[in-house]
Amino acid sequence: MDKESRTKKVTRWHSDRLLDQVRSWPKSVREQVGRQLNKVEFGGVPDDFKPMRTIGPGVAEIRLSEMGDQFRLIYVAKFEEAIYVIHAITRKKSQKTSTLDMEVARKRYSELVQQRKFE
Repeated sequence: MDKESRTKKVTRWHSDRLLDQVRSWPKSVREQVGRQLNKVEFGGVPDDFKPMRTIGPGVAEIRLSEMGDQFRLIYVAKFEEAIYVIHAITRKKSQKTSTLDMEVARKRYSELVQQRKFE
């Protein structure tokens, strides 16, 4: 199935602050994020991603790097109506995802699931 024949999902951001964080990333990283999210919006998978089952079912992260920094965008694509971006992380290449970042992403995922029950 080609891209034009598939329905495009919208992307919904957890908050304006999260979107602003991603907008502060280097231009080349933002462009890559846009291309990778576009793939997900059309039902594809990013070039470099990792399922994040410890956060929740259907959660994954887009993984990008530039000049020794790593950029991660954690999203949920399993819902029919939209792609939900729930967290963004910037870190040095040698760093592991922090416990705090994992907790924030889990909390936001849980809130998203609860919110969808009432829509």
